Amino acid sequence: MQYSKAELAVLLKQPKPLWLVDADLSGAELPETDLIDARLSGANLSDANLINADLIDADLSKADLSRARMCGVDLRRANLNKANLNKTDLSAAKLIGADLVDADMIGAKLTGAKLSDADLSKADLIAADLSKADLSRAKLIRANLSKADLSGTKLTGANLNEADLRGANLIGAFLSNSNLSGAKLTGVDLRWVNLSKANLTQADLSRTNLVSADLSESDLSEAKLNKADLSESNLSNANLTKADLSEAKLIGADLSGAILRWANMTEAVYASNTIFPDGFDPKAAGAMLVS
Repeated sequence: MQYSKAELAVLLKQPKPLWLVDADLSGAELPETDLIDARLSGANLSDANLINADLIDADLSKADLSRARMCGVDLRRANLNKANLNKTDLSAAKLIGADLVDADMIGAKLTGAKLSDADLSKADLIAADLSKADLSRAKLIRANLSKADLSGTKLTGANLNEADLRGANLIGAFLSNSNLSGAKLTGVDLRWVNLSKANLTQADLSRTNLVSADLSESDLSEAKLNKADLSESNLSNANLTKADLSEAKLIGADLSGAILRWANMTEAVYASNTIFPDGFDPKAAGAMLVS
């Protein structure tokens, strides 16, 4: 059933926590409402106004929150498993420790949102705006982040194992100590990105722009870096065992102390200012010197 404004007002005065499982609250005006620990699983909250509402520890699993206005909402530790957040405005929202596994977040606005320690595994975040959001230590295992805006986003220590980041904007993102093993990053712009100590084993970075990126001490073993632009990048002490660097640009790159055992450097280009590990012969490895 759908509640009238009068019925909803009475309902909100009931002892907490509220029990609204499968309730029809579409379009409801609930700004700054106390919904702590509310049971809202399966509820219809599409197009609702929940700006600055308090939903700490609330159960919103399988709820429909599509197009809802949720700027500044507090969803710490909330259960949003398999929730519909398609085109929802969650800018500046607090989602610390929230369960967003399998959530539909296509086109959602999460600018400046706090998502540290949240679980977004298998979440669909195609074209979502996560610019300047905090995703430190978040789980994004097999998440779809293609075409998402992650510019200036904090992903330090995040788990992006097998995540799809093709077409995403990661300029200025912080990815140090993150797990990007098996991630799809083909053609992504990663200029100036901090990937120091990141796990990029078997990641697909082919044709990726990594100009001036910090990849120091990162694990790039078996990674695909063919045709990637690594000019002026910091690859010092990186592990590039069995990495594919064929046709990659290494002009001005710092590979001092890097492990290049069995790396494929066929037709990779380097210049006199490229720094290789002591004793490494780039010509013998198939790389080409350019003036």
